[in-house]
Amino acid sequence: MTLVDFFSGAGGLTCGLNMAGFHSILGSDIHPTYARTFAKNHPNTQVLTNDIRDLSEHDILKLTRLKPGELDLIAGGPPCQGFSINAPIRTLDDQRNHLFKEYLRIAEILKPKAILIENVPGIVSLGKGTAVKAIYAHLQKMGYTVDHRILFAGHYGVPQMRFRTIFIALRDSTEIEFPEPTHNATAFANFAGSKELCLKLAPLFAQELKDKTTVWDALSDLPELALGQLINNVEYAKPPQSEFQKILRKDSTKIYNHGCAKLGKANLDRLKHIPQGGSWRDIPYDLLPAGLQRARRSDHTKRYGRLHPDELCSTILTKCDPHWGSFFHPTQDRAISVREAARIQSFPDNYVFTGNLTEQFEQVGNAVPPLMAKAIGETIKKLIS
Repeated sequence: MTLVDFFSGAGGLTCGLNMAGFHSILGSDIHPTYARTFAKNHPNTQVLTNDIRDLSEHDILKLTRLKPGELDLIAGGPPCQGFSINAPIRTLDDQRNHLFKEYLRIAEILKPKAILIENVPGIVSLGKGTAVKAIYAHLQKMGYTVDHRILFAGHYGVPQMRFRTIFIALRDSTEIEFPEPTHNATAFANFAGSKELCLKLAPLFAQELKDKTTVWDALSDLPELALGQLINNVEYAKPPQSEFQKILRKDSTKIYNHGCAKLGKANLDRLKHIPQGGSWRDIPYDLLPAGLQRARRSDHTKRYGRLHPDELCSTILTKCDPHWGSFFHPTQDRAISVREAARIQSFPDNYVFTGNLTEQFEQVGNAVPPLMAKAIGETIKKLIS
């Protein structure tokens, strides 16, 4: 089955959809470093860095070598920022939503069997719900049936508390399904729409699921790192320690991108006081940054957190800075590496990230977890087969 991916970033969505059996023929991202990473890991896929607004109907059909209606799936996460919380009515005609409109323009040209849109959970409440209404209206006008849910990555074997809003639109069917959970993982969802849109685990059903994938399931076989050290293109020193590691190491014999940032003396002094699962609350008051000295104990729950080996990781961000989340290694006095962040996102070990350390963390943090994308892709395949 054929796939094109716009706003592809480093390619996490395409990676997972490939695992599900889709054949990617085109990826597109305007950021050159992200596009290089995509190209490196998908050598048989065309990669564009053009502004998609410059692509004509002729360009799109020539690039894909498909006639309208032949493509199986268009996938992507177009930004949708032109919906003011204070404005009661907004549409996709707002100029700030031009990239979202361009994505749908390309979908209208290609007329695929299915359209996949992924975005942050906040899109549900954006513009008091007008963003979702506008997406539905546009897709229905194109002749598609559409539905959406907020999916939790932990339900699909990803060792991370990460939620994504997923829209699925079908051209020739009125029945839309979303992937059923495979792992018994839980997380507190405190955002708008979580009660109605997140999939729930019934107690009896949960007993039939696999155990959640933990931080230690993801990281335990990787070598120790000194501050600022990089281990790249080096053979494994240990066999896989978990089923998750077996999956991610399947087609790899070496470790790549296992590098972490240096820490200053102040952060090293703070880190000594933080136990596994602990956070800024465990740091003596006189060692806290000024901002946290003024914070209430209920605030900033994840800042300066040390990962607990038996739990899920907090959401991987575009920079694994301890000031912004729980990104200290569970057993070593350092922040996690790019490869460790990629493991927590469920990227295979042979997936190599280009650019400098900052750009690599950005690519990993912006990605859709491949194992989550795989589950979505397998469901879409069944719906359009």
